[in-house]
Formats: sequence, C-alpha cells, structure tokens
Amino acid sequence: MLAVPEIGMQGPYIGSSPERSPVPSPPGSPRTQESCGITPLTPSQSPKPEARAPQQASFSVVVAIDFGTTSSGYAFSFASDPETIHMMRKWEGGDPGVAHQKTPTCLLLTPEGAFHSFGYTARDYYHDLDPEEARDWLYFEKFKMKIHSATDLTLKTQLEAVNGKKMPALEVFAHALRFFKEHALQLREQCPSLPEKDTVRWVLTVPAIWKQPAKQFMREAAYLAGLVSRENAEQLLIALEPEAASVYCRKLRLHQLMDLSCRAPGGGRLGERRSIDSSFRQAREQLRRSRHSRTFLVESGVGELWAEMQAGDRYMVADCGGGTVDLTVHQLEQPHGTLKELYKASGGPYGAVGVDLAFEQLLCRIFGEDFIATFKRQRPAAWVDLTIAFEARKRTAGPHRAGALNISLPFSFIDFYRKQRGHNVETALRRSSVNFVKWSSQGMLRMSCEAMNELFQPTVSGIIQHIEALLARPEVQGVKLLFLVGGFAESAVLQHAVQTALGARGLRVVVPHDVGLTILKGAVLFGQAPGVVRVRRSPLTYGVGVLNRFVAGRHPPEKLLVRDGRRWCTDVFERFVAAEQSVALGEEVRRSYCPARPGQRRVLINLYCCAAEDARFITDPGVRKCGALSLELEPADGGPDTAGAPPGRREIRAAMQFGDTEIKVTAVDVSTNRSVRAAIDFLSN
Repeated sequence: MLAVPEIGMQGPYIGSSPERSPVPSPPGSPRTQESCGITPLTPSQSPKPEARAPQQASFSVVVAIDFGTTSSGYAFSFASDPETIHMMRKWEGGDPGVAHQKTPTCLLLTPEGAFHSFGYTARDYYHDLDPEEARDWLYFEKFKMKIHSATDLTLKTQLEAVNGKKMPALEVFAHALRFFKEHALQLREQCPSLPEKDTVRWVLTVPAIWKQPAKQFMREAAYLAGLVSRENAEQLLIALEPEAASVYCRKLRLHQLMDLSCRAPGGGRLGERRSIDSSFRQAREQLRRSRHSRTFLVESGVGELWAEMQAGDRYMVADCGGGTVDLTVHQLEQPHGTLKELYKASGGPYGAVGVDLAFEQLLCRIFGEDFIATFKRQRPAAWVDLTIAFEARKRTAGPHRAGALNISLPFSFIDFYRKQRGHNVETALRRSSVNFVKWSSQGMLRMSCEAMNELFQPTVSGIIQHIEALLARPEVQGVKLLFLVGGFAESAVLQHAVQTALGARGLRVVVPHDVGLTILKGAVLFGQAPGVVRVRRSPLTYGVGVLNRFVAGRHPPEKLLVRDGRRWCTDVFERFVAAEQSVALGEEVRRSYCPARPGQRRVLINLYCCAAEDARFITDPGVRKCGALSLELEPADGGPDTAGAPPGRREIRAAMQFGDTEIKVTAVDVSTNRSVRAAIDFLSN
C-alpha cells in the first residue's frame, strides 16, 4: 500500500514500501598498547561476543565517565588489555570514612559564570566562602535529576544554582564533562607513547529510564565540552547504567559477591557482615593494593559469571543511585556470555536524594517551611554545610543500630534562626510536633535511629515496589538472582529491606564488592565491547504520520482527505518499532522517501511515539510528537539544481536502528549510492 508521509517537511514528499533487514554493528578490535608505567594485574581474558563485521579499532583507550546524581568518577582501560580497569586511587579532599574513588557531583562557577572547580574542591571552597560573598557564586549540586524530570527539555533549558541564579543547563553539564576530560587526559603524563589524536573512545553513563531527549542532551553537552566532535560522533558511546552494571557483574564469580542472606545477625553497618568468601576478598584486596600506581588503582577481570550458569539463566539488576532506581532483566547467552534484555528498562525517581528531601521536609516541620526557604536563599553555603553533616550520618544508619544520631547544625543556622524568629532552635524543637528529634547540649539535632530509618522508608518502599512489580511480569519469570548495585546500594537500611522483602520469595540478593563503582567499571567494559548486549526491548512505539488510501468502513470519515481526485486517510500512524518489541543490535528499519519538488534540499519528517503497541493514528490519546528526522539533500546530478527531473524518481533510503542505547539513522541516495546527511532531533520540541 502506498503511504504518503504528510506533515513537517520542507516541500512535499511521498513514501515507498518499508523494509527490515538485519545489518551488522561493527565492533572494534584493539590496537597495540605501548608500555605506560601503570602496572596492571595479570588479566584473565574471557571470550568476546562474536563480531559481525570486524574492523580496525579507531581507539587505543576507553575512558568511561560515570556521571551520577550525587557522585561521579572516571576509569579507563586500553584496547590491548581491555579487562584491566584503571581507576582513580583517591580524589583530592573527601570525607572521613568515605571511599574517594568518586567525587561529589558539585560544580562551582565564579560570579561571572566561569569555571572554578568541581567535586570535593568545589564543595570545600564554596563552604569556606564568606556568607555574603557566597551569595554571588554559582554552586550546582545534584543537578543531573533536572534532566530526567524536565518534561520540555531543550538546549535552552535552565538550571538554578543554590543561590537562585540560573544558567543554561547545557553549559553546566559541559563544564562538568570538560573537567573530567582534562583530568582523564592527564594519563598521557604516565603514557607518553600514547598517540595524540583519535585514540580515546569516551563512554557516558545515563539511567536506562531516560528518554531519548535526555540522552541527546548528554551527547550535545559532550560536544560542547570537546570530548568528541560531531564529525567523530562514533567516538562517544552512551551506556545505560544498569546495563553497564550487568556487563561488569557477568565478569564475576558468585563467590566474589556478598550474599545478603549470609549477613551476620544484628549487623547494621556495611562492614558488619561476612562475604561468601572473605579470605578470597582479603587476598584479592592485598594483591590490588600492591600492584597499583601512585595515581590509579588497577583491577582485572578474574572470572566469568556465565561459567557458573546455564544457558538461558536470568537475573535482574537494580541500580539504586542518587537520583533514580533503574531496573533491567537480562538473560545470559552461551557460549560467549552475550546479554539479551527480557523487559524494557523500568524504574523511577527513588534514589538516595529522596532521603535528603525527607530530611529537608523534617526541618520544615520543625522550623517552618518559610524559614528553611529563606535560609537556603540567604545562606546557601551554610545550607550545603548542613546537608554534608546529614550525609555523613545517613551513611551510618542501619536497621539494627543502637543509639541516637547527632547531626551538627551550623552556627549560622542557629544564629540566623534566632534573628528571624526571636527565639532559639531548642524552643522550636519543644514547640514542634516532632517528638523523635531532640536538642543536644553540644549544639546538635539528636535523632533516634527509628526516626532516621523512617526518612528512608518512602524511597526504599518505592524501590521494593518497583522490583516486585517487575518480578510479576510474565516476561521475566524464572529470575533467581538480583544484583543490587549503585551508590545507594551501599546503605545497610536498603540492603536489609530488600533482603527481607524479596529473600522470602526465593530470590537471591547479592551485592558486588565496591558496589558504588560497579557501573563505572562496567561502562569501561562496555566501551571495549559494545556488542555485548545483543538484544534490547524498545521502551516505546515509534513511527511517523502518513497518508494511506482511504478505505470506507475501516477508516473514520473525519480522516478523509480528497486530493487531486484521490481519497486519502490522514494522520495514519505508521509504526517503525513497537513498545516491548525485541530488537537486535544492528537490526535496521528502512524507509524510502522520494522528494516530490524539484530541487528540494531538505526533508523533515516528524516522529511520533507512544506507550501503546496498537495506536492507529497520530491523534490517538497518548501519541505525541517526540522528534524529527532530517535528511539533507544535495543536487542529484552534482549540479546546482534538478529542475527538469520528475519528482518521484529520486529515492532516499533511510535506515534506523532501535536496538542500540540511542536511536540512530543513516541514509543514502539510491541513484548515486552517496550517503545523505541524516539525523534525528529529539530536542526540537
């Protein structure tokens, strides 16, 4: 049936028959690495997924940036030794008792908007500023979630700093990514033989539940930061966070994991438990400590999870991060350990920041919502100081902990409250309805363990409900193993709650060592072998609006359009891929478009999406415009125009891929076999 795409173009065009065909996705092959002065452990190589179309690698090193809501970091590995992962040994600054292989996602800009610092350095410098001076500086923290929550994300979206001033979100993210780029490329000092150009493949992690606009936004920020150029876009990969964790976990043996069912009774803190094989862990840690450089820790793969599992075994990964919980279910495929996604990525805004928000709400109940808002606006640095104090106590919370938790209140908070309200904070506590928080004579809020655990409950309950809902899906029946990963997975409160709720169902809940680094390590491995996830599920239904021949009785009368004596049905939703459809990596959906106007230089086709699989028209409830496919045309004969050519003779064939972490498109002019510049823009809305 002839289908005529109808709106959003510059000049008319018609469509021809669709076709689908699997096309290989070319993985890279490693180059040779020169000696670099970083002593790695001896790696245990594992078989790679079968390459569909082997090509010479265009990179010598993979650098992965785990850009998190609360903390971020980077790691790298060389193409000649892909499973040996190099990570920062320690970031400058840091809090006592906290691992420093990642740094807080905090950005500090000068009053003029210029970059000043990132991470611990930014946090500590801002904290030490004079309160009046701090009001002019732009300090951003936990800003990643703004991209997830923005319903109308564009390149002009603004972010608000702690002091209330706004700045383009794209510039904020670019500043942060540029910091990691410059820091990571210092590895050239340890590897002077590393070539200068086109040697780095960059990997950026994003939540799997992020939609296409947010993924494109991160790519645009990477372009602005100078990680890669648009001409070398393939040098940047977007990795989905739970996928990266899964890629790493499949490299482990089960005895390298902490089984929560083996927790020592009464253990409340992260260190108060025994692993399945503590002697192995101690030996491994001792070896790792003795074989790293002064700057980087080095870790090598030491096993393959699929060696201990049967073909077709299924497991779930719950990525519990600072901003979101991200769930994915994978099936291991033999003999190479490739992965097949069984259900589309799911989750929601149930990250560790939910506990922080609950604490802020508690302060509002005690001191008043208006006062907290005023204090945050007029004493932004002191507010940051208070959140740091809470974060330190939050990390010590446990389900079986005995004794109250003391949270220091900055002097400026106490003084500001007295000046604003005319009485002290102790009086406010006595007058409030909150009876589980007391005032300590040392100038601290004294919170019972039950009260602290209560702050976790809404977020923890949301995580468990999402896991249980996913386990109830028929597509994922047979899952026996749950990997709990991400920074929030370090919390003993979360671990205990998940084990209590799901352990009774026969689900084995396990936590990798260095759980907060699981995604970062997996992102490096993904960058070396992006074909490891062989099949994904489309999260949405995608397609275009077309004109089809009108069929009485089948099409609604209000959709009838008569053009040049022909009867057409308007607004027909022509589907490219359906929600929940399994799509193999490299599989293409092809459509051909014929410009109808002589000399037409551009074709712009609106894309639509929806959650339903059976939408018929682009006007159906739930169907929305989500982007635009752009085809930039050149004169067919190489001359200035094609005015004398019949309009239907030129065919442009577009090939779209929905099985990767991003939707990709290429196009070719069939008559000349030349590539046509093609792109999908999800940020134009």
